[in-house]
Amino acid sequence: MQYEGVLTKMQTEFGNPIQYYLVFEDSFLNVNQLLDKNIEFNFLGYQCLNCGKKKKIFRQGFCYECFYSSAAVGDWIMKPELSTAHLGIQDRDLAYEEKVQLQPHIVYLALSSEVKVGVTRKTQVPTRWIDQGANEAISIVEVPNRYLAGITEVALKNHYADKTNWRKMLTNSIEHVDLIAERLKLENLIPEEVKEYFYLNKSDLYEMRYPVLHYPTKVKSLSLEKTPNFSGKLTGIKGQYLLFEDGTVFNIRSSEGYVVSIAV
Repeated sequence: MQYEGVLTKMQTEFGNPIQYYLVFEDSFLNVNQLLDKNIEFNFLGYQCLNCGKKKKIFRQGFCYECFYSSAAVGDWIMKPELSTAHLGIQDRDLAYEEKVQLQPHIVYLALSSEVKVGVTRKTQVPTRWIDQGANEAISIVEVPNRYLAGITEVALKNHYADKTNWRKMLTNSIEHVDLIAERLKLENLIPEEVKEYFYLNKSDLYEMRYPVLHYPTKVKSLSLEKTPNFSGKLTGIKGQYLLFEDGTVFNIRSSEGYVVSIAV
């Protein structure tokens, strides 16, 4: 069968294992059903996820102009501590920023390579952890806005990583850490204005099971710009990556806005 469309991050459904879907304008594909089968990708061009124009993608599925103008990619996305909607101060579009920033946010610990700290909207649990390829994750605090989550993350960055080592994550080279015990160490590390939101006794440890037949020992990343035609046998899906038998891994999230055809 042949599928064609603009790549966006795979949609997921929490289960055992997690279910993955590639969604296009007129069709969708359950990627789990392709395990142990050959898939062919052909790179056809670009389409900005914001303006829809066939312009080269700059970052995060956006063309250059949209990346520097859209409220959806303001600096506060990557650095929540820069959020200002709770003060009524606009970055690019206050109405959009209030909608996103002024809602419950979670600060969490996740085990995807080593223990990392991160921030997500409450509505994105557990999707955010799945997208990162975390094997386990646990909430630390639930706060009413993105700013409070951001300053908590900043305080904890002195003690934990804030990025995933994608090579370790994809080879499943992950040390075991008791996240419930780890959380108990944190109460005195978070800002005073956040301590009332600390999850002291709540048991909400999430465990993620990914559809992986076997993990590679070494990985090499696929770039469709450098290799516009690729074919390989799918052996796993983790995070937003497709894992192939020869050790090639394809990050769907970093290829958002690319127009492709897929033969299965």
